[in-house]
Amino acid sequence: MATKARVLYNFTAEPGNAELTVKEGEIITITNQDVGGGWCEASNALGMTGLVPTDYVEANNADDPWLNWNTTSAGTWSTNNAGAAEDDEWDDDWNESKPPPSIIPHTESEAAETGLARGAPRNNSVKMPRNRFPTFIKHGPEVYLLSKQPVKPTEKITIHKGEVGPVWEYPTSSLSCVVADPKKGSKLYGLKSYIEYQVTPNNTNRSVNHRYKHFDWLCERLLIKFGSAIPIPSLPDKQVAGRFEEEFIKMRMERLQSWMNRMCHHPVISTSEVFQLFITCRDEKEWKLGKRKTEKDDVVGIMIFSIMEPPAEDIGLLEAEQKVEMFSKFTKAMDDGVKELLSVGQEHWKSCAGALPKEYQKMGKALQNLSQVFATSGYEGESILTDPLTEVGKTFEEIASIFAEQPKKDLHYLMETNQEYKGLLGCFPDIISVHKGAIEKAKEGDKLVALNKVTPQEKNTMVNRIGTMSYAFQAEMNHFHNNRIYDYNSVIQLYLQQQIEFHEMIAAKLKQALTHFTVQQ
Repeated sequence: MATKARVLYNFTAEPGNAELTVKEGEIITITNQDVGGGWCEASNALGMTGLVPTDYVEANNADDPWLNWNTTSAGTWSTNNAGAAEDDEWDDDWNESKPPPSIIPHTESEAAETGLARGAPRNNSVKMPRNRFPTFIKHGPEVYLLSKQPVKPTEKITIHKGEVGPVWEYPTSSLSCVVADPKKGSKLYGLKSYIEYQVTPNNTNRSVNHRYKHFDWLCERLLIKFGSAIPIPSLPDKQVAGRFEEEFIKMRMERLQSWMNRMCHHPVISTSEVFQLFITCRDEKEWKLGKRKTEKDDVVGIMIFSIMEPPAEDIGLLEAEQKVEMFSKFTKAMDDGVKELLSVGQEHWKSCAGALPKEYQKMGKALQNLSQVFATSGYEGESILTDPLTEVGKTFEEIASIFAEQPKKDLHYLMETNQEYKGLLGCFPDIISVHKGAIEKAKEGDKLVALNKVTPQEKNTMVNRIGTMSYAFQAEMNHFHNNRIYDYNSVIQLYLQQQIEFHEMIAAKLKQALTHFTVQQ
């Protein structure tokens, strides 16, 4: 049955994708609600028909069952439905299990907190909230501190005492994955298109194919399982328009590669079942079984600390609190520094791409114009000046082009590294909040004993488990610092080397221009 609906956000159709361009506030008719993949078929007042994202429209008929389905995806947040406007939506054969109802905000304030409140403006780039824990894993620290749940014998995370303090157990061989060979595919009898990437891990050298939505699923599962202890940065933003353009595909592949590098280099993430499933499983049946098993995992959120095996030494509440506070201050200061460098870098890029080249172009044009004026003098020996002056003008125009292209060779990598760390640093407030909440709960131990809410033994268990959390926190701090030093060492060296080559190239151009002049007596 056809249903009238109101358009919530502007949507521009992609050429060749059987989509329909709609404007916010426009009334359209839903002619097919069951297209799937987050899309519906609709027609506008002019009789034009095409596909529209379901979360961009709202049915006018309150009794229509489609409206009830749509309102859970149109203006609210769920970890499986963020940015549903893209082609990379969850298919029925992919997302077999629905998210728990508790992860979907039911109030306007909850929806507004996620940044996807109804009526919020949307750009071509659909930004997901960075590292917001799904609601259903945001339970209190006492769930772990007082848990009697036995540790799974087949699953553990080991922490060692290293030279710098607690460290994760690192695998004997380093893992790496190459994200390459993007290819366009289609579904729904060619109505919808998508890009598929080839992921090749070095431990098998066998490629598996994944779409963006698969990376999205992996990111979600890693956040749900490890997000209380380990920063899981967001994937590159989703995009509505221009998602099949070559430049966008190249940029997305580069950022997916950076994200995979970060995950591969983490000793806990890289060896986890869910990550190994993603990079190695090629059999569809095996994949679905592994996916179901992962989604039923109950060791998630703060319970991740229940499978950690730190050294036996005790850590007091005061020491644990001091460690958290120290890293909290550092990450906040680093976040400010990273954002400042990003802002300055963006302004410098704009200058290199616009103002500076224009100044050199103006100088080059002015010198060439002056040469042309001199050439009209009629003086027989004028070419001794006009020819080299023309070459100088051309040299300045060449320098303008060099300035415009230079940021792609050096500033690009510095900015990308800072963008990565901005994402990582955005995870720490949630992680620090978990630790501070647990410490505060443990501090109440004596009071809880006096109120007969916990036993003295349970109070001691809470303090001991704070020690486990602190060792894990320190292990992650040490991993973060080690990577930070390596990454910034590498990218700053590259930046300086490229800057040296850049200025040497300009100097060489100017020296070459100088050779055109002869010394006059």
